[in-house]
Amino acid sequence: MQAGKTHSQVQQVAKHFRDVHFGGNWTTVNLKDTLADVTLSQALTQVENLNTIGILVFHINYYVGAILKVLQGGLLDAKDKFSFDLPPITTEEEWRQFVNKVLQEAEVLAAEIEKLDEGILFEDFTDAKYGNYLRNLLGVTEHTHYHLGQITIIKKLLKEG
Repeated sequence: MQAGKTHSQVQQVAKHFRDVHFGGNWTTVNLKDTLADVTLSQALTQVENLNTIGILVFHINYYVGAILKVLQGGLLDAKDKFSFDLPPITTEEEWRQFVNKVLQEAEVLAAEIEKLDEGILFEDFTDAKYGNYLRNLLGVTEHTHYHLGQITIIKKLLKEG
């Protein structure tokens, strides 16, 4: 760390979340670069019994959106059973718009995280059964890394097929 430069916990959590979406993490893989050359056809092609890239991107964003809503003062109303319900996407333009929406919402969530008071990190995230804010913010980042790995493998399988 540079002399005289400090980073709060919320800044570090926001950076960690931002890095998995836009680059800079130690895995050197990020959602933006990984999806940059994915076509609509590739996004909707199912390999074996795996989820499609499109469904996984929707699934990642579903939970980003749920947490973002809470940080913006809304209710936590996400339901796991809807988290894979990718709406119909029929054109390359719609696919690009969807990817852009996903990345924009990720940036908005990172900015909302940076606004948090440090003290909230260990408070309950809407309800004690969901754990604290820190658990959920790190969890959504880990969740993104997990599914990003799946997307990367599916991309390789599609290119080999």
